[in-house]
Amino acid sequence: MQLSKTLDSDFRIIPTFIEETLTQIKKEAPVSDEEIFDLRLVLEEAITNAIKHGNKSSPDLKVEITITLDKNRLLIKVKDSGQGFDHRNVPDPTRKETLMKTSGRGIYLIKKIMDEVSFHDNGREIQMLKILNAKR
Repeated sequence: MQLSKTLDSDFRIIPTFIEETLTQIKKEAPVSDEEIFDLRLVLEEAITNAIKHGNKSSPDLKVEITITLDKNRLLIKVKDSGQGFDHRNVPDPTRKETLMKTSGRGIYLIKKIMDEVSFHDNGREIQMLKILNAKR
């Protein structure tokens, strides 16, 4: 399965896109409820970051998403149209000085949930790999 979609920088379209995507994944692979929960969170965080931080919520900029499912390997790529960033400079949200912040946990959560996470194109693209081990 391969899905490619270009989204407007509009937070309102995220839930519908995610539900349609998860429905498609469920048709193609046996995924557990826990995996669906995790994938929903990862997609929401990555797309929100692309719109908010990458595209600065500019309606003129787009977010490109590519999802590839090959047997039990799910690869998700989310690319914004912004300036990029250095992912190595994102503060650790588990440190004492950042614990009480109300934001800054998205990349941390993505790294904890996914099996592999990498950044490309000067930080404009995040690639996330999940090995699906659903038990039915």
